This record gives sequence, structure tokens and C-alpha cells, in this order.
Amino acid sequence: MEFVKKDFETNFTGWVFVFAALLLWGGWALSPHHIGEYIVASDFEAIGKDVWFWIWMYRFHIFGWVTMAISIFALVSITARKPYRVVILPGAGMLIVGTFTLAIASAYFYNYGAWGVGQTAGKSAAEIKEFIDNILFTNQYVTCFIRFGRIFSGVGLVLLGFGFIKWKIVSPWLGWFTALLGLIAMGVILAIPNNFEIYKPIFHIKAIWLLAMGIVIIKKGVHLPGVKE
Repeated sequence: MEFVKKDFETNFTGWVFVFAALLLWGGWALSPHHIGEYIVASDFEAIGKDVWFWIWMYRFHIFGWVTMAISIFALVSITARKPYRVVILPGAGMLIVGTFTLAIASAYFYNYGAWGVGQTAGKSAAEIKEFIDNILFTNQYVTCFIRFGRIFSGVGLVLLGFGFIKWKIVSPWLGWFTALLGLIAMGVILAIPNNFEIYKPIFHIKAIWLLAMGIVIIKKGVHLPGVKE
């Protein structure tokens, strides 16, 4: 039995995906300064040039991660049916865990970036170096959070992609897009863990994936084989 669900629930889910893409990528794109793999002394000077605008853009970016998690929760609420829930639920769970891990890491950079501007203002180069050395441990810990958040998200995307492809829940090309994005995300982190720059394009592709998911779900709904309503 074939059933295509296209109603308020799918429209809400689709628009949350779109909103997540806009917040996540828009906050990044409009930010006057981007922190790299670690916070360094030069970050505070750059952030301090327009600290309040930087703060607001980072808030948008962080809430992009949060909204992304909401979109996945919404997707699960309409697709967690037999027999595909055995793949969809763990896939969505891993993706949500990875997303919140990345949100927590972003919140650290947000907090330390803004706080550090005041802490380093008027300080000598030696004093700023001492400040950076004192947060080195946390810097390392948060960078580990970022790597694991990306891997967790990658695992979740692979599982979701498999479910999408096997049961044709969304358009086939979007299922393959989802699975390949997850594989590439995991592969880059596992194969080249110490090159932060190489991962950057994947962030932009993830934003495109969110937008594509939203548009497809709004326009076509979701396909739920074996369900009658």
C-alpha cells in the first residue's frame, strides 16, 4: 500500500528545514569574523571591531544548529513507522546528537570570543599570550567536540540516507545526497583529522542539504509505503 503524506505536518517540517538552513548559513555568512579550529589572540582583536554584530550573528548561527535538530525531530515524528523506523530513528538520533554537540562547541566559541574581547583589551602581548595559554585545555576539548559532532552527524546522515533510498521516503536523488554527505563528512574527519580547512566546504553543503530537504518536503511531502490514513 502506498501513501504520500502532504499536509500541515509536512509543511511545518519542510519550513523548519528551510529556516534552519537560513539561520545556520546566514549567521555564518554575515559574521564579520570566523574563528578557526582554535581561538587565537588575533580573534579577539577582529571580534572587537564590531563585537555586538558578531555576537548576534553567532547567536543566529547557534540557533541554526538548534533549529536543525528541531527539523530532524519533526521529520521523525512523521516517518517513524514500521518497518523503516528501525533505520530512521537511530539515524535521526545520531544526527541530533551530533548537531547538539556542534551547537555546544559553537556556544563555547561564542562565549569565549565575546568574553575574551574584554579580557584582552589593553593587555600587553605577553599578557594576551598568558590568557590564551590558560584556555588551551578548553580549546583542545572543544575542538574534539567539533570532530565528534561531525562524525556523529555523518553516521546519522548515512543511516537516514539508507532509509530514504530503500523506502523512497523522499526523492531518490535526495536520499543519495544524504547518504553521500554523511560518508564524506565521516571520511574527511577520520582520514584527515588535523586539517580544519578541508572540512569547511562540507558545512556549506550541509546547509544546501537542509534547504533541499525543506523544499522537497514542502513540495512533495513524504512517501510512506505500507501506511494508510
